[in-house]
Amino acid sequence: MEEQNNKRPLDEVMLAMDVVDTLRHQDMLIARELHAEDRDTKMIERLRKIYTSQGIDVSDHVLKEGVAALKEERFVYRPPRRSISTALARIYISRGKWAKRVGIVVLSAALLWGSFQYFIVGADERTMAKLSRELETQRDTVLRLAKIDAAKTAAQLQYDGGMSALQSGELKRAGIAAEWLKDIRVQLEQEYEIQIVSRPNEYSAVWRVPDLNPSARNYYVIVEAIAKDGKPIPLPITSEEEGKTREVDTWALRVEQNVYERISADKKDDGIIQDRRFGVKRRGYLKPEYIMDTSGAAITSW
Repeated sequence: MEEQNNKRPLDEVMLAMDVVDTLRHQDMLIARELHAEDRDTKMIERLRKIYTSQGIDVSDHVLKEGVAALKEERFVYRPPRRSISTALARIYISRGKWAKRVGIVVLSAALLWGSFQYFIVGADERTMAKLSRELETQRDTVLRLAKIDAAKTAAQLQYDGGMSALQSGELKRAGIAAEWLKDIRVQLEQEYEIQIVSRPNEYSAVWRVPDLNPSARNYYVIVEAIAKDGKPIPLPITSEEEGKTREVDTWALRVEQNVYERISADKKDDGIIQDRRFGVKRRGYLKPEYIMDTSGAAITSW
């Protein structure tokens, strides 16, 4: 019961705080009254007039409490001293701001890392996987098509070289091996007949004087590759004169003089060559088989 009587009513405390707040807002008043000898009395009288003018009835006891509280700076906020605890508290209070910033940084880093993994590391990995499949597919197809051991051996060597390049990260070298296997596969799949060109106003045979021996002549028969459907097939041919490879529809194969003269005579007879078959390229083989005698050397222009 005694403890209950010692407790001050909340409205008195609130009024005392309001008195202090009023005094703080009356800076000139405080400055004057604090220099007077009877400053407490004058401050109380001044405060009573202020509250009376506002229609508020404040007891002398409350006014005295307010003046005393002002002197003691009882209701003045003093920030806590700097310490680890206060620093952590400030960080926690401002967590909304720094959490967003940290989130943006983390998200940006994740996007950069993901882009690096996909576009650089991932791109190389996808290329390696694609080349590996290509090498294996082309090698298996060549081994299935080839009718000669040389083609099979060459295909296996290219495959082994390409896979070794992949393991070393040499994608370009692996790609070259895959292209080589593809070219070999295309050659093995091809089927055509090599025929002597026999059309009006077109040469069927030509001769050339070699640069190194002006007194000699080189003889050639002009040919083309014809598929089973009767359409010509362009082929890569290397010229013995230029050393360059070109894809052409017609080229000339070097023959002996007697072959050249026989074909020329056949053409002059009635403008038509009776036997045009010069050779045949069968599926599963890399090179054609020649029916007529030839060294296999060729030229691509005349």
